[in-house]
Amino acid sequence: MATLNARALGDVELIERIAEEKDRLFKLRFQLATGQLENSARLTETKRDIARLKTELRAREIAAAEAAEGGEAR
Repeated sequence: MATLNARALGDVELIERIAEEKDRLFKLRFQLATGQLENSARLTETKRDIARLKTELRAREIAAAEAAEGGEAR
């Protein structure tokens, strides 16, 4: 994925996108093992995309937890 805008995705879409990227990574690793992968840089790109998506998901979890904690304290 050339440009990845995780912030524009909803929570469900974000989780689905992570699953899709993990599937893509699996297929790329399989292609690498069988010698069919022409561009090995795609592995790195896919790993980074997964990391970006997971980071956004975690940031949302933290924000939700902080909002819940702030609501309880008041």
